[in-house]
Amino acid sequence: MFEKSAIFIDGGYFNRLLKEFFGGAQFDYLKFSKRLGELTGTAVLRTHYYTCMPIKRQGNEKDKERHANMQRFITKLHRLPRFSVKRGRLQFINGVFKQKMVDVHMSLDLVDMSFDNQIQHAIIVAGDSDFIPAIERAKNHGTIVHLFYHPNTVHHQLLDMVDELHVIGESLITSCKLD
Repeated sequence: MFEKSAIFIDGGYFNRLLKEFFGGAQFDYLKFSKRLGELTGTAVLRTHYYTCMPIKRQGNEKDKERHANMQRFITKLHRLPRFSVKRGRLQFINGVFKQKMVDVHMSLDLVDMSFDNQIQHAIIVAGDSDFIPAIERAKNHGTIVHLFYHPNTVHHQLLDMVDELHVIGESLITSCKLD
């Protein structure tokens, strides 16, 4: 019998990887979820995807189109079996848009599922060191933490904190492209 896992995907991080390193691949998130379960030898209980809606400025057609595209994408993810989507918000800070509350949602879900013994393994797709305190707490409750990452976009302290490392490479992405 497989141990249970949950997948926690930082959508902003993962979308950036797809664009920068894999040519913006058209991606099958259900295949990806199943593949991560296979690679970790776990039964995936749920896949959590964390994102923000793009800014929608009054009268800006590009913003309106981006917003509509993101809404369609989120609706598709919601309809996948055992998927949940949680949204943060974008905030304009020092001339740059930053995601807010995405890390908090992800950290709380990781800790809650670990504390409640819903999962034995946490599969994280992220590169941000903000998750380190939540990872420490999950590990203290016996959860094995796997990190799927790209070597060019991960904080070194995150690499030191998790139990198992898995590089996101061309073969994984290719195996999960839309047919």
